[in-house]
Amino acid sequence: MFINKFKYICFLLWFCPLTASAALQVDITSGNFQPLPIAFVPFETLDRQGRNDKALAKTGRNISAVIQVNLAQSGLFKGISRADFVQDRINFYEKPDFSAWRLINTQAILMGKVERKGKKLVISFRLWDVFAQEQMTAFSYTLNSHVWRRVAHKISDQVYQRITGEEGYFDTKIIYVAESGPLNDRKKQLAIMDQDGFNAHPISQGKGLILTPRFSPSRYEIIYMRLHDNRARVYWLDLKSGKQFSLGDFGGMYYAPRFTPSGNGVLFSYAENGNSDIWYMDLRTRERRRLTRHSAIDTSPSPSPDGKFITFTSDRNGKPQIYIMRNNGGNIRRVSFAPGSFSTPVWSPRGDYIAFTRQYGGQFSIGVIRPNGKGMRILFKDYHVEAPTWSPNGRVLMFYKREKSNVDGTGGKTRIYSLDVTGYNLREVPTSTDASDPAWSPLIF
Repeated sequence: MFINKFKYICFLLWFCPLTASAALQVDITSGNFQPLPIAFVPFETLDRQGRNDKALAKTGRNISAVIQVNLAQSGLFKGISRADFVQDRINFYEKPDFSAWRLINTQAILMGKVERKGKKLVISFRLWDVFAQEQMTAFSYTLNSHVWRRVAHKISDQVYQRITGEEGYFDTKIIYVAESGPLNDRKKQLAIMDQDGFNAHPISQGKGLILTPRFSPSRYEIIYMRLHDNRARVYWLDLKSGKQFSLGDFGGMYYAPRFTPSGNGVLFSYAENGNSDIWYMDLRTRERRRLTRHSAIDTSPSPSPDGKFITFTSDRNGKPQIYIMRNNGGNIRRVSFAPGSFSTPVWSPRGDYIAFTRQYGGQFSIGVIRPNGKGMRILFKDYHVEAPTWSPNGRVLMFYKREKSNVDGTGGKTRIYSLDVTGYNLREVPTSTDASDPAWSPLIF
């Protein structure tokens, strides 16, 4: 019930397919690039009689503004100032004056149109390659007016994918823990929002603390831990129907759950008699299987995108470090060897990196490492940063940052941040309350 209200009434492909000869593309393999200059031409919003429609004009401005913010916050695009525009208005069905736009070094032009079709809106866009003088892509969406923001995210994804060659990540959700109250009596509830912080609302009520929510990579389901009356239980929740259930009461404490790539199983840590190991549960049969057997603390399992391997942390060689094993628990090998303590490893959707939290030298940091143990990079350091989560295209990380509290217990603000995997473009994701433990959804279709 939480996702259905964002669905489209209709979704149509329009105009011509991608032009094969259009060559404009951004190389985003490193942080050493210049943002691509793109002109966001105001959306055309006249009614069928050619008259100005104020409501359509407002919707057009809103959609254009969200697209501009999305693309600018990716760090890959730079909007051309309206003061420099050589054409403030362009007929939607005509080509721009490419030679004039080249004079101000514009490389791409995005233009759009908002029309009424009965009680629905038709929102269309066209993306032009200025130097190739060709249309790169064009789509049209028919929808109810209240979901205009999602259309803006959809268009942002189309532009991002066409120019970078990788899927976008704007039409996604973030599950997180909304925190409120004094630090010594914290209230933690489950909440959901768009990836840019809008449309936030709680989705859990009642007593207890919510911890470590995680999205299914294949369905609109989440799994999370609730701590209440000194008992920890893991719950499964369907975001469409609102249906949820506990994975059961195993006698000990089970925590740090995470879905397998198919969404049909869950990995988790199970602690009993002072020992913690990695377990697997099949959600269809409720069959459980123990994957590690060691006197050390094994925790925070995260599967590889193909499901063949699992990364986790263990202190079996002293302080917690990152390990990898096969999905049956075999062939365990250590990945990290740097000083300090490692936690919350999570595999990139592309399989190329494992993100982690590291505590060393009185600071926390967010970093990445190759699955073969090479190429470790620290992306961000601060007093307390933790719990990275990947965008569905594996280009961006989110995590939370907690500030140091005052002597009287005040302060300690906790907020969610995003950061490019190259270590650039740090930004805060706006939330109305303190927020922690973010988890990124897959793209919404």
